[in-house]
Amino acid sequence: MGISISHGVPSTRSALTLSNLGQHLAHTLTGSEWRELSDLFDGRLDLPMCIPPAQAGRIGELLHKAAGHRAMEPGWGELAILIGDAAKRAAHLGQNWEWS
Repeated sequence: MGISISHGVPSTRSALTLSNLGQHLAHTLTGSEWRELSDLFDGRLDLPMCIPPAQAGRIGELLHKAAGHRAMEPGWGELAILIGDAAKRAAHLGQNWEWS
């Protein structure tokens, strides 16, 4: 069963894929930044989740920051950007960002 992420993430992603991305995020963000989004990427995702627009915008910023880090592997960086774009889109529209 895949995890669906609203606002433009095509197809579903497995919990394992999101957890693996989380490992990369944890190594490219500061500890406090990681804690801001760890509940989505630490492998213990409690679905469904409804993330308010302001929080989604911040998560989008952090995902883009991590994607640009020199230690981020390109494929994982692309996934971080894809998910970050969806988060930013939800924030821009003033809509909740939904994971199910």
